[in-house]
Formats: sequence, C-alpha cells, structure tokens
Amino acid sequence: MLRVLSTHLFLNQRLHPGLLETAGRAGAQAVEIFAARQHFDYTSRDHVMELAAWFRSNPIEPFSMHAPLFPDREMGRAGAPAVNLLHPEKVRRIDAMDEIKRALESAEHIPFKHLVVHLGERTDSWSQRSMEYALTALEHLGAFASPLGVKLLVENLVSEPTLPERLVTVLDLGHLDSVGICLDLGHAHITVGIPEAISALGKRVVSLHVHDNHGTRDEHLWPGDGTIDWAQTAELLKALPATPAQVLEIGHTLGDAPDAVPAKIQAGFDRLG
Repeated sequence: MLRVLSTHLFLNQRLHPGLLETAGRAGAQAVEIFAARQHFDYTSRDHVMELAAWFRSNPIEPFSMHAPLFPDREMGRAGAPAVNLLHPEKVRRIDAMDEIKRALESAEHIPFKHLVVHLGERTDSWSQRSMEYALTALEHLGAFASPLGVKLLVENLVSEPTLPERLVTVLDLGHLDSVGICLDLGHAHITVGIPEAISALGKRVVSLHVHDNHGTRDEHLWPGDGTIDWAQTAELLKALPATPAQVLEIGHTLGDAPDAVPAKIQAGFDRLG
C-alpha cells in the first residue's frame, strides 16, 4: 500500500522543500499537495517551478493534488465564496471549474497523476439538478485533466450528494469509467459507516484519506485518536480488487510539537499496514 502524506498537515505554512523532506524522513513514499493558495500558490510560476525542481531531484513522487476549496489565501475567512461545483448559480459553478483548472495546470510541471475533487459543500442537497451539475463538472474537468495525464478522483464528503451510493449513481449514469474514488474514511465514519462505504464504492477506490474522528465531527485526528476500528478497516480493504494508496490527511490545527510529527506520521501509516 503506497504511503502518501497530504500536505494538509502543513496547511498554515507555505509549502517548501523542507516540508517535503520531512514527509520523506517520516516514511512517506509520495505526497498529496493540498491546493490552497496560502500553502501552495498554484497561480505562482515561481512556486510551481520551485516544487517541480525538488520533485525532479528526489525519490518522493507527487501522487495527487487536492483541488482548491477556496479561491483566496484565507480559506474564505474574509468572505471569498467557496469553490462549489454544485452551486445553484451558474456563474458560481463556472468560477469553481475555472479555479480548479488553474490548479490543474500545475501538472504541466509537477507530474501528479490524480486530482481529488469535492462535489459541493456540506449543506448541499441531493436532487436531479445537483446530479446534473455533478455530471457536467466531472465531464468538463475530466476533459481538461486527461491531456495532462491526470485522473479525477471524487471524494465522499458528509453532504447528501456525496454519500457513497450517490457518487456511484452519478458515475454510472454518466458512464464516467475514467473517474475514480478517493474514499475518505473519516467522512464515511461520520455518515454511512466505513464497511458500507467500502462495499458501495468497491473497485472504484483508487486512494484513501486516512484520519480519525469520534463519529460526529470531521476532526482529522491521527489514526487511533478517535473511534474508527482500524483493524476491521484494514481487513475490509484487503478485499478490494486493487490496493488503494493510503493518504494520511491530518488536521493542521492539532497543536503537535514539531519534533513529534515524524513518529506520528509513521504510526499513522502503520494503522493500515
């Protein structure tokens, strides 16, 4: 199982080679770059080229990128609207796709192979219209990503349109066989349960977002600090036809001492073997 560290752990810092080297020393074989402008400014050629040069010279691979959730440097705290592919207003949906495409363009220099996409926000509801918006967004972004060698991965969230069975409905209805799933274990634990999510998403799962919680809030804790049954989860994952990459996606506000982080990263990877 490929061990991937999401740079979400360092979201309050500018992403620089030193942080990538920390990931490597802690046992990560690859990274998922979290596309937030204050962290990784995908609109800055200098920042993109700095990271591209590091990846060319180091064995750690850029496995994936997480699509932006906000178009600003403050994660929406100053009032910027969220990147929402399912928003009722067409102009907002177009703006969201444009922002994601800006991040995707960095694949010309940083050769990540997967883009993790959120469909909408927590409060979005399931309807014929939201399903149509999801299909349009995935078809459009897929056409943009394919020439760059990037595969879209849709993530299960805690909203109605992104529950596992509904994601399968969208992908099946659109015959979107080229789109995979990023199974977020923490989100599954809060909603339908991890066994049900694995059963529903099955062969489509390409990667996992690995983090813990207590079943009520999306806390992004270290594995073992919440109530997920990791032994059971590991056994269930073994039944998948292909072994997914495990992407450790830990919150950046947990207050861990910097010298304790590498050992926690290694222990987090070890939870799933």
